[in-house]
Amino acid sequence: MRRQCPGCLPKKGLREALKAAAAEHLERRLQLRCQDEARIGQNGRTAHRWWERGQCPAGLCDKRFTSAYLCAAACPATGADFALVMPTVSTTAMSLFLDGFSRSLEPDVQAVLVLDQAGWHGSPTLVVPDNITLVPLPPYSPELNPVERGWLYLRERFLSHPLLDDYDAVVQACCNAWSALTATPERLRSLTSYPRLPCVNA
Repeated sequence: MRRQCPGCLPKKGLREALKAAAAEHLERRLQLRCQDEARIGQNGRTAHRWWERGQCPAGLCDKRFTSAYLCAAACPATGADFALVMPTVSTTAMSLFLDGFSRSLEPDVQAVLVLDQAGWHGSPTLVVPDNITLVPLPPYSPELNPVERGWLYLRERFLSHPLLDDYDAVVQACCNAWSALTATPERLRSLTSYPRLPCVNA
């Protein structure tokens, strides 16, 4: 294990970051993954619903604030995934996520993990396993992270109008929603495979 401060995305972008990772790890296959966290809780999302014209549909809207964080890394090329539900986001939690993600990789894989510049992603005390290379996105650019589309899909299909009794129910809702999404890898692949990514992989 080694400690690593991710720094900044190279000026020439993701392609150059991949080339640098390949040069540093000649004995391994590169695999591009994208990572993000989503807060899921009792005070959830409401959504549009089909209903009879002229009538207002009924819908639950919980005002309580118990929540958890669904942390996930997805492979846009294959739909492969790794996810954990965490009680909070922090450098410690991120280190635990990276450790679990590292153990899920095949022995000859070097994961190039694209992620945003949240404080816990770039902390000097973050422990990054040797088989993971962090590549931060530019600041304030969530639209560049393909996993964001996965969160939108989950909230629209499985997590709208929730009524969750307690923390355990929140965790179970996160697990059920992610399991439903990833039951078909093609669904996750189609959500996360942005048009620019095949060009980067070429």
